[in-house]
Amino acid sequence: MIEQSQRADFKMQQKTADFRVTQNNVVVVGSLNMDMVAHSMRLPAPGETLVGDSFVMAPGGKGANQAVAAARLGARVAFISRVGTRRHGLDLLQALEDEGITCTGVVCDASALPGIAVIMVASQGGENSIVYVPGSNAQLTAADVEGSAADLQAAAVVVAQLEVPVAAILRAFELARSAHAITVLNAAPALPVPDCLLALTDWLVVNETEAAQLAALPCTNLAEITQAAQALLRRGPRRVLVTMGAGGVLLCDAQATVHLGTQPVVAVDTVGAGDTFVGGLASGLAEGLCAAEAVRLGQAAAAIAVGRSGVQSAMPLRIELGSDFAQIAPSA
Repeated sequence: MIEQSQRADFKMQQKTADFRVTQNNVVVVGSLNMDMVAHSMRLPAPGETLVGDSFVMAPGGKGANQAVAAARLGARVAFISRVGTRRHGLDLLQALEDEGITCTGVVCDASALPGIAVIMVASQGGENSIVYVPGSNAQLTAADVEGSAADLQAAAVVVAQLEVPVAAILRAFELARSAHAITVLNAAPALPVPDCLLALTDWLVVNETEAAQLAALPCTNLAEITQAAQALLRRGPRRVLVTMGAGGVLLCDAQATVHLGTQPVVAVDTVGAGDTFVGGLASGLAEGLCAAEAVRLGQAAAAIAVGRSGVQSAMPLRIELGSDFAQIAPSA
């Protein structure tokens, strides 16, 4: 495991080596939360009280997590959100700025509370359960997004999740599509998604549970997941990517459906693994990597993250991925 002092050294090396893709941007439209994480030997049963092992508060939110993951993997990242500055809001913004993420698109609301996520993590196996309270994230509007139109139209990749209102995401994707940026929708948490948004989506990224709910089909095995992915593809996105944890990912487009495996890892904490993957995917796409290589970058980053405790603190720097990803060549 990489010690904190070593990670600081790696971060300095990354800046010195200039892994950042200076000609391309990733813009993330999404949530900004304070995560409150309790660890216990296992998750409690309904009605049960367990004595926990540890507790930590740390910056989170699917949007912020994906922004941090992409920035650490080499992308130049701008963030669009709405944050309540009561309680923890300014700390959350500072954490993003410390990662080199541009936050001029974040609307500050002095009257609102920021989002909160209450997370329970099982020490054995790394499984988790989450309760999310949106706070100011639920108040992000299309007009807020419009204020960052220049950033969106200059982006190579625009990423969004469903922890902010669909109307805001829809406007972001309209602006992105008008400038020929790649749009990535991580349809999490599992909520209804209108076809008009899917029609503006280049990459729809879901896990097995989200695929099952969005397609209204069972996803208990690879054949069923394939059917669900193909059904989602017919609703409008150009590609559907289903993440399956240790089972790898399923990539489906109009030409083919491909199962991409992954290397086995020992999971310590799976919270944030999906966000690390999406951030890696976005970073790879911004570099011009082909679909399979961008997916592989996301998988490699997530494999490191699940071997550590924490969410953003567990996300790797590009230099930690090794020589295979140090200076990977864009596709023609």
